[in-house]
Amino acid sequence: MSKRDYYEVLGLGRDAGEQDIKSAYRKLALKYHPDRNPDDAAAEDRFKEAAEAYSVLSDAQKRAAYDRFGHAGLQGAGGGGGYDPNQFSDFSDILGNFFGFGDLFGGGGGRRSRAQRGEDVRYDLEIAFEEALFGMSADIQVPRMEACEHCHGSGSEPGSGPTTCPTCHGRGEILYQQGFLSVRRTCSTCAGSGQIIRNACQECRGQGYRQAQRKLKINIPAGVDDGTRLRLTGEGQPGAQGGPPGDLYVFLKVREHAFFERHENDLHCTVPLNVAQAALGCEIDIPTFEGPQRVKVPEGTQSGAQFKLRHKGVAALNGGGRGDLIVHIDVKVPTRLSRDQRRLLELLRESLPVNNTPSGKGLFDKVKDYFV
Repeated sequence: MSKRDYYEVLGLGRDAGEQDIKSAYRKLALKYHPDRNPDDAAAEDRFKEAAEAYSVLSDAQKRAAYDRFGHAGLQGAGGGGGYDPNQFSDFSDILGNFFGFGDLFGGGGGRRSRAQRGEDVRYDLEIAFEEALFGMSADIQVPRMEACEHCHGSGSEPGSGPTTCPTCHGRGEILYQQGFLSVRRTCSTCAGSGQIIRNACQECRGQGYRQAQRKLKINIPAGVDDGTRLRLTGEGQPGAQGGPPGDLYVFLKVREHAFFERHENDLHCTVPLNVAQAALGCEIDIPTFEGPQRVKVPEGTQSGAQFKLRHKGVAALNGGGRGDLIVHIDVKVPTRLSRDQRRLLELLRESLPVNNTPSGKGLFDKVKDYFV
């Protein structure tokens, strides 16, 4: 009996991508799996057919040979010889744990590692504006699990230790036969570790770990900003079954400054001037984090004018110099005047043109022209 086209089996076109092939196989495998169709020979045949098609089309070399020569091109290429569950050790990644099996097709012998990476830990740290600009060192205490000092992390009372699991005999898995499938399942007695604790530690109750405060010194580089995240590798929660620890992530909160505002690597500040200073010009001292710097304000300066002090901003976090300090001028008009101040301003008003433009038209003349 001739075999069906593998693309036809999976319901795909010949231009199907890797993810399309995997998704199509998963759909068919879940539909025709023997556990869902007991004593159904037709469903079992469809399941084997889909698995065989996937084993070829998911392999770039086999697929290229099949696309060029058909089933004949797979002879001697490690494919096309029918259904072989030993070829499909990666199917558990596709089906996940849908059927509750850690290794659906029983590929590979011996105990599988159950080591798991520890969880990551988050720590929020608030620092001052100046500390973010120039960097600092900080001592922090992070709550996390530490190895129990009484049992040194073994989970057993001193003098005793874990024993081999009587259910799986130290393998961490139980082998079941599901029809034509050899199924490996994680041992429920030892949770896959292959060992059990009979005399649990009284301090940690067999867990091997206890809650503790971990003291750490961290270096905060210059130029960090609000929301910057620092990563400390291996300072998170310990791993399970000998797995590596997680990481510690320190999230920074930078307090606002009373005078400066930060925009990326530039600092901004607003300096008030009175009318006379703006009109006649003056020299003012601008505060910087390295001390005051004198700036000359030219006469006729308008409110909203800006002055730039180069390299007086924030150091770039990854190098590359410093930003600038942008000084914004705010001309303040007095709201209360003494008798002498009023007299002087009245004299000034009489000597200055009012609402005049270079063309000689006043403000009301311009408004009139606009609406005509």
